[in-house]
Amino acid sequence: MNTVFIAGHAKLPSGMAAKSIYETLTITAEIDKKYGVIVTAGCTLATDHGKQFVQTILKGHSLQDGIQIPINQIKTHYLGKAGNALASALMDLFKQYEQYQKSIAVH
Repeated sequence: MNTVFIAGHAKLPSGMAAKSIYETLTITAEIDKKYGVIVTAGCTLATDHGKQFVQTILKGHSLQDGIQIPINQIKTHYLGKAGNALASALMDLFKQYEQYQKSIAVH
């Protein structure tokens, strides 16, 4: 298999529709092992439109370039209550990716 599946998590703010379903926001990404490119992504936002919006921002981004560009796009273009949680979940996902990279460098 040429991809790895990674998840990042963050606490949701109160007053959100997704909060009644989930305590935390999760962003998942299937990532190409060689180039760090996000092949597909998903999240636990309540609406399909919100999930698709996050997918559009993340798909095709290489984590080898860091995570700041997608975070900036979320902060600039996502104006819902979950903006900070999305940014935090992305940072957590990136930390998980970095740990994965370190673990394969050892082997």
